[in-house]
Amino acid sequence: MLTGKRIGLGITASHCTYEDVIPKIQNFMDVGATVIPIITHSVLHAATRFGTGEEWIAKIEALTGEKVISSIKEAEPFGPSNPLDAMVIAPMTGNSISKFANAATDSPVLMAAKATLRNGSPVVLGISTNDALGLNGINIMKLLNAKNIYFIPFGQDSPHSKPNSLIADFDQMVDTVHAAITQKKQLQPLLIQYFK
Repeated sequence: MLTGKRIGLGITASHCTYEDVIPKIQNFMDVGATVIPIITHSVLHAATRFGTGEEWIAKIEALTGEKVISSIKEAEPFGPSNPLDAMVIAPMTGNSISKFANAATDSPVLMAAKATLRNGSPVVLGISTNDALGLNGINIMKLLNAKNIYFIPFGQDSPHSKPNSLIADFDQMVDTVHAAITQKKQLQPLLIQYFK
């Protein structure tokens, strides 16, 4: 399905979703892709009840067989000199959504995404934010209308206790990337009922 494709996987600091997202790296490898992991500074340095940055990096590198990209300098060559076939950011926090929608490039993940767009290749976003239907809604709408940006289908994960929260269905990550690369189309339906 994605044989020979180089997929950048950007990971931002939605620590509670790592247990769901990180194992899905294997799904890309099962369909023939190479996964290049890229992380934000907060992933590298944060220690939470979900684990330390060092622990997650060890798991990611063991799964991908690739060294984690953790600096802007390392991410910049994903422009014309070392292009990716697609860039996925999953999970993507509200903070990174806001920055990406407003052209701020202050992390390795956003630098790699900017470089991928520069090449005309797809960037796929897997959102995870408590503010998606709040102030960050305008940024999500901007990105939904941007060229070569696609979203993993998403829904409200806890509509009664967190009514502004949206999260992607990471089970659809590979299918979303495949549709973006091969058809330049958004996987549908985009808005889903999400309860896990």
